[in-house]
Amino acid sequence: MAHCFRSLILALGLLIGTAHAEETLVVASTTSTEQSGLFGWILPKFEQSTAIKVRVVAVGTGQALEIGRRGDADVLFVHDRAAEDKFVAEGYGSYRKDVMYNDFVFVGPKDDPAKIRTAASALNALKAIASSGQAFISRGDKSGTHAAELRLWKEAGVDPKTLAGYKETGSGMGPTLNMAAAINGYTLSDRATWGAFKNRRDLDLVLAGDPVLFNPYGVIPVNPARHPHVKKEAAERFAQWLVSKEGQEAIAAFRADGQPVFFPNAKK
Repeated sequence: MAHCFRSLILALGLLIGTAHAEETLVVASTTSTEQSGLFGWILPKFEQSTAIKVRVVAVGTGQALEIGRRGDADVLFVHDRAAEDKFVAEGYGSYRKDVMYNDFVFVGPKDDPAKIRTAASALNALKAIASSGQAFISRGDKSGTHAAELRLWKEAGVDPKTLAGYKETGSGMGPTLNMAAAINGYTLSDRATWGAFKNRRDLDLVLAGDPVLFNPYGVIPVNPARHPHVKKEAAERFAQWLVSKEGQEAIAAFRADGQPVFFPNAKK
């Protein structure tokens, strides 16, 4: 009898261990959601609500999409709308849902030698940086922020690679802001990471509010028809939680530097 009881306990332990392993979700997301502190705020709420553990792979959006294409993540939470739509159209994602938005901001020296504060638009700001010869630090990492920056340079009619002051870090937003602070240069940042950034030195927010700096985020479960091993149910629960009342309220309550920096916009 005791032997049977021990066998039952062992079997139950194995089942619980297997279930626990199956309920660890891999989310490929951006450095902005990680470095701003958003995940540290919302994931405990999701895990408590669903009993699903989450492992975040925080990279640039371009890298996150590549991870999804390989089937090395179960769900994506990213911000490059054109690339996201392409990902879904190619059959790698089951669907895309709006989750939230914030905006990009120009950060630069407090004395603003390129006169960005009076540029009135993002395109004029880039033209002013180009003509002034001031340093501009780019992420250069195929992230959503980098993609937005490159679109803006193109629309401004400037090839940044021809500028002596243009430097690429090949890194996330935090290291890029650190370099901008170290050399007192300009950069384009998402507002959330800038809000959480502490090593500002002489940097300041010098331009924001242009509609072209709008920055939407979406959630995309990786398509199980393409990668049958992905955790379909857990990914679906994560996606649905983000756009639910509970998830949207959690996002709205998040603060960086005492300010709201992400704004929920899931379709009702």
